[in-house]
Amino acid sequence: MRDPSGDELLQRIGAADGYPELRRLRDQAHEWLEPQLSSMPVEQLYTAINEVHDALIQRVLTLTESDMARLGNGSPPVPYAYLLFGSGGRKEQTLSSDQDSGIVYEDPPKAQRAETAGYFSAFGQLVVDHLQLVGYPPCEGNVISSNPLWCDTIEGWSAKLEHWFEQAEFEDVRHLLIIADGRCLYGEPGLAARLQDHFYSDMLARPPIVKRMLDNTMRHKMLLGLFGQLLKEQYGEEAGSVDIKYGAYIPMVNAIRMMAIQSGVRATSTLERLVELETKGALTGEQAETLRAAFRSFLQFRMMTMKQQEDGLYSSNGMLSRQVLDKTLTEQLKQGLRVGKRLQRSVSRQVTGKLR
Repeated sequence: MRDPSGDELLQRIGAADGYPELRRLRDQAHEWLEPQLSSMPVEQLYTAINEVHDALIQRVLTLTESDMARLGNGSPPVPYAYLLFGSGGRKEQTLSSDQDSGIVYEDPPKAQRAETAGYFSAFGQLVVDHLQLVGYPPCEGNVISSNPLWCDTIEGWSAKLEHWFEQAEFEDVRHLLIIADGRCLYGEPGLAARLQDHFYSDMLARPPIVKRMLDNTMRHKMLLGLFGQLLKEQYGEEAGSVDIKYGAYIPMVNAIRMMAIQSGVRATSTLERLVELETKGALTGEQAETLRAAFRSFLQFRMMTMKQQEDGLYSSNGMLSRQVLDKTLTEQLKQGLRVGKRLQRSVSRQVTGKLR
């Protein structure tokens, strides 16, 4: 059953007429969601949070299109799709979120290429600026719509994919894995689907890339020691804390993504990937449910790392303080990490076996 307060908030976001109002509505969303962080079922909580993020970003895009027209740039000259990557692409954003996005637009007639590129360059920069006003800073990796690497025609994107698959250096593989998590939030979904088609057809044509992807995927290990102990931070302000983001959540996201890519599963959400992997027979029902339970616990722990800042927004360094980890939570975390560790071994064996 949906919360009518949430539906009303989404309607108000969709009708907002400016960026200050959207920022106020984001603050109100935090006020509505904050009391429910520990009581709402975790999947329902993440759905609610990501619906708010999606609505805010969609409204920013609509308003920015209007701003472009008012500035004399007209309407978008060709169809385009605004893509979310990272946790946004996976529908796994917490209350703290940054910009992790790109734009793909239709190939214009040759005579209009420069003009069209100029439009989307200006549009992409305005979107970045306006999202900052609403409380979304650019991501550290500069995967944003104002970066020409992440804003291009469908032909340009296809050439990039070819290059990344061909070179297959660490950064190229990182870019490809970013693409694997991309979803269309706004605009023409068919453009995003064509990009995804190109990704998967290139994957099938270049089996050696899978080994590079596996190496990247297994870079982050589960924080569980040889004797089953939690591997905690040893030094500094976070001494005694556990890195939930890179020691639990990201390793599981990466492993399940790798399984999905190998099986041709195009869902981007980790939980949706598990459903499709089970449907395709890549996982048994019991295996899928075990992984779902572990991943849900990691989502819950991740939410526990949130801290509210003076400006009302939330931030997180992914660390769970030792003060929070009582005996029950520690055992719950260890149980999830054991599942994650088995998953990493299994994925590594499966991928390596297929390459022989």
